[in-house]
Amino acid sequence: MKKKICILGLGYIGLPTAAMFATHGHKIVGVDVNNTVVSELNKGKITIEEPYLDIMVQSAVKSGNLVARSTPEDADVFIIAVPTPINKDKTADMSYVVSATESIVPCLKKGNIVILESTSPPGTVENLLIPILEKSGLDVGRDLLVAHSPERVLPGRILKELEENNRIIGGVNQESCEAVKELYRTFVKGEIYLTTPTTAEMTKLMENTFRDVNIALANELAKICESMKINAWEVIELANKHPRVNIHQPGPGVGGHCLAVDPWFIVEKQPKTAKIIDLSRKTNDSMPTHVYDRIKEILSGIKDNKKVTILGVTYKPNIDDLRESPVLELIDLLEQDDDIDISIFDPHVFTCKYIEKDMYNALKDSDLAVLAVNHDYFKNVDFQNMKGVMKTPNILDTRNFWSEDIVNDLGLDYYLLGKK
Repeated sequence: MKKKICILGLGYIGLPTAAMFATHGHKIVGVDVNNTVVSELNKGKITIEEPYLDIMVQSAVKSGNLVARSTPEDADVFIIAVPTPINKDKTADMSYVVSATESIVPCLKKGNIVILESTSPPGTVENLLIPILEKSGLDVGRDLLVAHSPERVLPGRILKELEENNRIIGGVNQESCEAVKELYRTFVKGEIYLTTPTTAEMTKLMENTFRDVNIALANELAKICESMKINAWEVIELANKHPRVNIHQPGPGVGGHCLAVDPWFIVEKQPKTAKIIDLSRKTNDSMPTHVYDRIKEILSGIKDNKKVTILGVTYKPNIDDLRESPVLELIDLLEQDDDIDISIFDPHVFTCKYIEKDMYNALKDSDLAVLAVNHDYFKNVDFQNMKGVMKTPNILDTRNFWSEDIVNDLGLDYYLLGKK
C-alpha cells in the first residue's frame, strides 16, 4: 500500500532515502531548512555528489512522486534524517532532531508512523523523541507507531547499500516494529532485524566504534613503527595473513559523519566505562598533529619560506564530503605556521580555501606534496611533471598509495606515514 512520506533532512541520507521511496511509488515530501536544496530539488537537481542519485532524483521529481518543501505537512509516515553533529565538548548536538520532531507535532494524527534515522546517543527515542511526540496528545505505541532505524550505508555506494544491506528496526513495541519493517520492505532486499530503540541506537554506534578502535590501533602502530624505524604497512600486511587478524590502515585521522562522531555518543553516556573508546577517539584525533609534525621535520632543512601542497581534503576517497575531515584540521595547523604557504587540490572539491583547479598549478613551487586522500584520480599522477613544477620534490604519502621505488627512481624524495 503506497503511503505519503514526509522526510525531514535532505542530506546524504535523507535525499537518497526519499528518492528510493519515490521511485518505488510512494508520494514523498522532502523537507529541508536550506532553501537552495529545496529549490534545486524541485528542479530535479541535487546539491551533493553520489553516483546515480541525480538520475534517480530527476526521475522521481518528473513523476510527481518527489517534491521539496521548507516545512512539513500532513503525511502517513514521518522520517527524521537530520544531522546529529558533535559539540566542541564532544557531546551530541541534538538540536536538529529536537527541531525536526517539534515541527511535525502539529501534523501528527492517529495511525501515523514516526521513524528516527539520524544516528543518536542511546536512549534518544525513549528520552528525547517520545516526550516531544506526546505533545500531540496521541498515545505513542498505540495511536502513534515509533521506531529508530539507523542508516548503515557508505557514501559512494548509498543507493546500492540502501537496497542490499541488512537493516535494524528498533520499535517502541512489536506493532511499531512490524509497521516500519513493512514500509522498508518497499526496497530493502537484505534481512530486517527487529529490536528495541535503545538497542538499535547502540548497535549503530558500535558498528562504527569497532572500526574507529581498529583504526586507532593502526595509527598507534604507525607512530610506534616510526619510532622504531620499521614499516607499519609491512607489519600490517604480514599480521593480516593470520586468519583471525584484520588490522585496519593508518592515515592522517578519521573523519565523516559516523566514525569521527558516533563513538563520542557512547562516551557521553558512559564516560567512566568507555575508556578504550575514549582513548581510541583521542588517538585518531591526534593524527593531524602527528602529520603536521612530520611535515615540519621533512621541511626542517629548507631555510626560506616553504610551500606545502595538500592533495585531497575530503574525509574519504572518491566523494565530495568534507564532514569532520581530519585534513581540514591539518590545514588549520599549517595555516597557523607563518613559515608555510598552502595550496590545495582535490578533484571532488571546488569551494575550499586555497583550492586550485589544476593539480600541477597547486604543486607549482611547492616544497612538499602531501597525499592526504587516496582518490582514484591520483593513481595516474605524472611524477615527472610533478618534479618539474615543484621547487623541492618531496612527497609525504599518508595512505601508502604510491610506490616508494617508482617515486624515488624518478628523482623525488618519498616519505611514508608509519615509516622512517
